[in-house]
Amino acid sequence: MHCIRKVTDDLYWVGANEHRLALFENIHPIPRGVSYNSYLLLDEQTALFDTVDWAVCRQFLDNVEKALNGRPLDWLVINHMEPDHAASIQEILLRYPNARVVSTEKAFMLMRQFGFGVDERMEEVKSGDTKSFGRHQVVFVEAPMVHWPEAIVTFDTTSGVLFAADAFGSFGALDGRLFNDEVNFERDWLDDARRYFTNIVGKYGPHVQALLKKAGGIDIKIICPLHGPVWRSNLGWFIEKYDKWSRYEPEEKGIMIVYASMYGNTESAACALASKLVEKGLLNVILRDVSSTHVSHLIAETFKYSHVAIASVTYNLGMFPLIHNYLMDMKALNLQKRTFAIVENGSWACKSGDLMRRFLEEEMREITVLDEKLTLNSALSEDRLPDLDALAKSIIASMK
Repeated sequence: MHCIRKVTDDLYWVGANEHRLALFENIHPIPRGVSYNSYLLLDEQTALFDTVDWAVCRQFLDNVEKALNGRPLDWLVINHMEPDHAASIQEILLRYPNARVVSTEKAFMLMRQFGFGVDERMEEVKSGDTKSFGRHQVVFVEAPMVHWPEAIVTFDTTSGVLFAADAFGSFGALDGRLFNDEVNFERDWLDDARRYFTNIVGKYGPHVQALLKKAGGIDIKIICPLHGPVWRSNLGWFIEKYDKWSRYEPEEKGIMIVYASMYGNTESAACALASKLVEKGLLNVILRDVSSTHVSHLIAETFKYSHVAIASVTYNLGMFPLIHNYLMDMKALNLQKRTFAIVENGSWACKSGDLMRRFLEEEMREITVLDEKLTLNSALSEDRLPDLDALAKSIIASMK
């Protein structure tokens, strides 16, 4: 049974939602599922923009057939070749033997690598090329490394629709609500949008900045991403989020305290630091246990807040393994422009603090590590309370 939504008078969402997948890219938890968006334009010629993951191909094919309503498919435009959007290319080509494929040279190379038979049906485009489907004319804009090298976005100059590939996407299934103004995005979707961007695209901030500059001169009225809601209102608000995330600027002044605690003593110290900060007037404080919080959430919130305090036990003369993994993810995703505070613990050889500082200062860019730190020997004791107070004062002073 089909499930489609009208985007404009002649443009339809023909994608599908996935609720059974536990891990996106087999890494990131998606308890709210995910949508795979595809769009069908019914002009004098018909054009399908991207396909979907193989897991939802049957639903997708039903949707395309219903929206075409007996018409042939003339064109398949591929903006992004990652399999969650391109896996169903061959099924479309089998069912619509006269359809031709529009994409870039690099995308066609990837299609051959995936084994898709497109060689006799290719129309290669590059940045700045245009194509008419009748009333609608589109222009293609290359968007390399947002977040694969072959990526393009397609702008419909007639309707103001931007087919944005993996830009402006979000985790979360749509469940009937297609547009951003049909949901409370800031309350229900922003965290997943931030987590999607920071973990999937975050490493490529400069490339996103380049795309935003290209898009700055375009009169965009609707953004059609490949995941998450379609944006038809308040576009500037969401674009501003992307601008901030891709410049690695924090959204909020506040602090996330990430702690690794084997027996509860480091957790107790992290809670004491949070209480001390709140007593001194800093209310924007959150605590996260690295052992029970997936690293994708930690990364997203690290992008959100201006400050991070890392509290780690010493484990086999090193950092706690999950703290080390968290730091490695930060480095891999190019996090910058944050201030860190350190709390270290060790019963017989306290090494974690020096190791965390060395990693932050030597392995990452534009990172500030506060000179004040809190050192624990097994547990927070009365004689260390002045150090706790000094660390809290230092954190607050660094925000001004």
